[in-house]
Amino acid sequence: MSYRKTLKLICGFAGGSAVLVFAAAAADSRGYFGEHRGGEAAGRWSRLTVLRAAQPAWTPASHTPAPTGHAWDFNWDKRDPSALTNGKKTSTTAPATEDPSSEQDNSKPKATRNILLIRHSQYNLSGAIDKERILTPLGREQAEFTGQRLAALGLKYDVMIHSSMARATETANIISKHLSGVELVSCDLLREGAPIEPVPPVTHWKPDAVQYHEDGARIEAAFRRYIHRADPKQKEDSYEIIVCHANVIRYFVCRALQFPPEGWLRMGLNNGSITWLTIRPSGRVALRTLGDAGFMPPDKLTRT
Repeated sequence: MSYRKTLKLICGFAGGSAVLVFAAAAADSRGYFGEHRGGEAAGRWSRLTVLRAAQPAWTPASHTPAPTGHAWDFNWDKRDPSALTNGKKTSTTAPATEDPSSEQDNSKPKATRNILLIRHSQYNLSGAIDKERILTPLGREQAEFTGQRLAALGLKYDVMIHSSMARATETANIISKHLSGVELVSCDLLREGAPIEPVPPVTHWKPDAVQYHEDGARIEAAFRRYIHRADPKQKEDSYEIIVCHANVIRYFVCRALQFPPEGWLRMGLNNGSITWLTIRPSGRVALRTLGDAGFMPPDKLTRT
């Protein structure tokens, strides 16, 4: 067998045992497969037998990850029209001409919400209190880049909500210079914190149980306030900006995608990066971007 044929066989059977494939090729070159057992055809079948033996048995189960068994919860935000009752009962005295499905149709969301989560820019880590943890000169540059990027997207932004912490407030103020007319709203719920004990645990950051208990409830409340499908009265798709913190954003992403929330610390986000969630009227959620910072020069990227 020529070298070219041997190479084709090896490549063609990639994923099998390379040792057996090479052994088969070597044996053939030495005539061990022999043509005397019925000529060339018999030789070919002998070679195929050895090469097949080099391949592991393939079954769908061995190449397909096992499903977790957790189905998508379409009522994750408690706003699924088919599940919304609020204690109301259909009137049995309604006129016969009234369409019984009209009330449910009117309660169905029709618009898509786009939520752009912005991590604050680099800030002064040596500040003793929050008002001293302002943006560094590089952080202010990063916020300018983020504002330019958001403006370049050409979207009609409805509102910009930001954490009340100094670094997020300053980031939002710089971004807003590039988005004239967009309302700025401050929110204490979006402040940085410890949402839930991460799995696997880390040794360099260990908040106590009280902090998890208090911060976790607050950050979960922020999630429920801001991450949900559109109100039925909303007619057009919306684009909302939330400027906050890495822990908050990562927790939001896990919750929105119905991933285990304790996995939030497995992700990393650059300062000034953009994470984009889309929430459809049906309750489906998509992650369009996670921590996008490709619009910044490489020497401007940080994660502090």
